[in-house]
Amino acid sequence: MEPDSVMLASAPQLIWDIAVGLAQWAWTATNWLYDNAWWLGLLAAAAWCGWAVLQHRLAAKALRKRTYVELQPSRQFETTGEEILRFGAQLIRAASAGPWWTPRNARTVRIRLRADDTKPLSYRIEGPASAKHLLLQTPYARVRTEPARPVAHKKCTHTVRAVFALHGTPGARLRDVPLEPDPLQPLIDAVADLRADLGDLAEVCLDISPAATWRLRARRWQVIDTARQQARRQSRREARWMTQDAATMEDALSWQLTKLTVPQEKRGGEGRRLLMTPRPPRVDRDKALGKLVEDTGLVRVQLLVRCASDTVGRAERRLRHIEAALDVYAARTRLSSLGFSLGPLRLGPDRWPWRVRFDERWTSGLIRPARDSWARIEELTGLLKPPTVHARLPLLAGDIPTYAPGKNLLPQGWYRGPDGRERLVATREEDTLFEVQVGKAGWGKTMRALVQAVASAHGSRGLAFVDPHRDSWATVAPYLAHGGIMRRAWLFDLTIRDPQDRLACWNPLSMTGAQAPHEVVAATVDAFATSLGWGDANAPRAITILTKAIEALVAVNAQAVAAKSEDCQATVFQIRPLLTDPVFRKLVVDRLDAEAARWWMTSFPEIPKDALPTVLNPLDRLAASPVIKAFLGSPTGSYDIRQAMDRSKVVWICPAGTSPTDRLLVSLLVRDLLRAGLSRRDTPARERRSFRLYLDELISLDGAASSSLAEITEQLRKFGVRMHGMTQLLHRLSSDVRTALLQNASCLSTTAGSIEAIRHITDEWGGQVNPADAVELDRYHHWASFTVAGKRVGPLLIRGPELNEVFGNLARPGKVRALLAAAHTNTGARPLASLTAVASSHEISVRSFLTRPGPGSGTGDGSGKPGTGGPDTSTDGNQSQEQYV
Repeated sequence: MEPDSVMLASAPQLIWDIAVGLAQWAWTATNWLYDNAWWLGLLAAAAWCGWAVLQHRLAAKALRKRTYVELQPSRQFETTGEEILRFGAQLIRAASAGPWWTPRNARTVRIRLRADDTKPLSYRIEGPASAKHLLLQTPYARVRTEPARPVAHKKCTHTVRAVFALHGTPGARLRDVPLEPDPLQPLIDAVADLRADLGDLAEVCLDISPAATWRLRARRWQVIDTARQQARRQSRREARWMTQDAATMEDALSWQLTKLTVPQEKRGGEGRRLLMTPRPPRVDRDKALGKLVEDTGLVRVQLLVRCASDTVGRAERRLRHIEAALDVYAARTRLSSLGFSLGPLRLGPDRWPWRVRFDERWTSGLIRPARDSWARIEELTGLLKPPTVHARLPLLAGDIPTYAPGKNLLPQGWYRGPDGRERLVATREEDTLFEVQVGKAGWGKTMRALVQAVASAHGSRGLAFVDPHRDSWATVAPYLAHGGIMRRAWLFDLTIRDPQDRLACWNPLSMTGAQAPHEVVAATVDAFATSLGWGDANAPRAITILTKAIEALVAVNAQAVAAKSEDCQATVFQIRPLLTDPVFRKLVVDRLDAEAARWWMTSFPEIPKDALPTVLNPLDRLAASPVIKAFLGSPTGSYDIRQAMDRSKVVWICPAGTSPTDRLLVSLLVRDLLRAGLSRRDTPARERRSFRLYLDELISLDGAASSSLAEITEQLRKFGVRMHGMTQLLHRLSSDVRTALLQNASCLSTTAGSIEAIRHITDEWGGQVNPADAVELDRYHHWASFTVAGKRVGPLLIRGPELNEVFGNLARPGKVRALLAAAHTNTGARPLASLTAVASSHEISVRSFLTRPGPGSGTGDGSGKPGTGGPDTSTDGNQSQEQYV
């Protein structure tokens, strides 16, 4: 036999021998495994435990090195879906930034939403330390990222826990929640009534981990297999239905009648109909997998919630609110808490042994999600961003203080919190610089100011309240009738009419207080020019004449004070004789230095007489009012606003009205206040006492003192002067005053009013309050924003405070007369008739002083040498008249 034939004949035998050998080996191996199964099982268990311990230690080591970043959005923060997707992709990348040996369940990034006594809802990112550079960058334009410290775990008496996972159809998505209103709003509302004084705390942690490829493939196979089994079951179910329908149809009477009456050849044959079993439909892979189709943007998630409180039941209620808030994402898949109930007993993360695993995940950031806790980044858009401009954040107790007497606070209004409780919110003295109130008449603007004024007065702080109607004094007097305030009270009431009514007085040109002469001159001239609309373009000559006249009289007053003849100081009513009486003018010019006298000898004679009425007419209007004449016509007075600032006086100023003459007087007062405030530069900053100026009916004051009001707002902050303005129509104020007030306002508020009137305020809030909503406000209710610790709070809806509800225990109506008497005594007030008589005859006193031998008598420069520029006083009266007229 040939060799090839032998090999072909032996090949089957060789294959058989190999097969028999393999079978014998398999049987031997099986017997050995059976005989040693116990030891092999122990070895496998030990290997598995060793691997698990190694994984646990590696995860703990990786999770110990974490970085913490807090995202702080601006009030105008608004985002888009694209920015959220970019931020989510950044988080996925950061989760994988750890060392190569980091276990899969430790490659996580945590988003922590925390509500406590510091913020309504803080937003923090926690991730691997090596991803710090990624987490400090954000695609959100109006969000600031800052490194943070680990959260200190607060110990509370009662704590509840919950783990939320995705439950529902595999591959189905959560509800597509719109970005407006803010998806976080239900969660914010759930923690809105949190109270730090009761130990309340709520935290929500969303852990995100990149999807493992092998897990995803296994899950896809399971989902496809499940879909195919469902298709087969549906096919079998349809086949049964078809068989039942056919049997039912053949048993029907109509079918039997048809069988008897219709020939067989027309019925298409005899016997039972052949039924075709429906084929199982083909499973659409993309439809069955849903969100699991693509790897990009797919993550594993776990949601942990912990609520705590020192009060029984509050933590449980908070957790139920958070569960309800998460229902906003529910669709075919929803976020539901893990655990089950046995009657009244709830078994879950709060019970052993699940609590140990929860605490481990909570403290470390380890992720152990449920099987179906797969989500795409776009499903979590509501949780992948801080609160936006569309979110209504609650006001916490720590955001703005609650008013308490004696703590340097200014009461602002009653705020009703989410829990229905009202508290009187306040701002700190150092934070409240300037305030603007706008709204209808009688809607509570003045009452808010009065409450603040009473708080300042009882807090030993100084203030001046300018009220053109005097009603405020009658309202506030019972609350100021206390001994400590009586000693500091000043009242300047220009609304009196009875000759026996008492009135204090003021000389704007007085030099008794050692003021700088040029400051007194500038303040008086600027007050007249502002009130009368004078400028270098339209009234340069009138300004020059008035400046030189006041300059001369101030020089005379300085000499009178130096000679201890304060009662001989000139007033503004001596400007007329200075300009029209040659003899009086000569007496004044003889007291001036050579440079000042030269203008009167050279320039004044060249001025035509018809130019003088421009200056004299306003003075005549002032003198025509007996009250104003009495107020301004005395050589000395108690009105010294600089002294009021330095000694924390409580000053009430009540102009007679809003006529042009009254506005001129108010302009003098406001300009003097500006001068006094600027003069505080001679006092060290730490020694400048705060002084508040309340201006009611700001429209009536603006026309006369617009530039002064703007300068007070712009310049006097550093000198300790604060201003509060109330007006009905902000747009009627001059543009300079309106701009200065809005630019520097620490507090803005509006009551109801016309849309045009309140739009200037609501526009400052960036659309957070609709003018149409403010129009519908009830009486004594305000939308207001405040400055607290350098940050804006609000706008808030508050109810304006009233004196009787805030300071009802301080009312002393029986001591109002004593307060009035003390205010008059402190200002040296005298009867109106007496002051009017003094003002009418005061020119004689001034002439008497001017005729006394003064310093440098007989010369214009005080040197005593004739012919040095001053008029020759040796000439008689006729020669003097020829020289000066």
